[in-house]
Amino acid sequence: MRRVGIVDTTFARYDMAGAAIDELKQLCSVKLERETVPGVKDLPVAAKRLLDGGCDLVMAFGMPGAKPIDKQCAHEASLGLIWVQLLTGKHVIEVFVHEDERSSEKELAELAEERAREHARNAYRLLFKPEELTKLAGTGQREGGPDAGSLRR
Repeated sequence: MRRVGIVDTTFARYDMAGAAIDELKQLCSVKLERETVPGVKDLPVAAKRLLDGGCDLVMAFGMPGAKPIDKQCAHEASLGLIWVQLLTGKHVIEVFVHEDERSSEKELAELAEERAREHARNAYRLLFKPEELTKLAGTGQREGGPDAGSLRR
């Protein structure tokens, strides 16, 4: 059975991991292993532990704030997650929602829910139906919002 690691933070204001877990349970049968850490810069080490422990893929959820220091921390966490992928040869799907992406709390919650679910579908495709990703190549997919669509010549 495939194993999916889920790592999220206490800093986030929405349970994106819960939404992704729900979506994955609707799509397939996988063993889920969840770890929660304080903030986004703690995500890489937790993701690495889960991958080293036998997970096939990890989804990493974070909700950085709107201040410049929050954006810097998110960038550093993102670089760390990329390193984890390179070190393990396994995917880490980064699912970040920045607090300034929407103007109201309701819209921010909706974005977090949809982005988490759409990335869960990406995780499912990576593990079970990679050919579906190939069919979507160049189609301008956007998680949590309207797709941008393909460019035409």
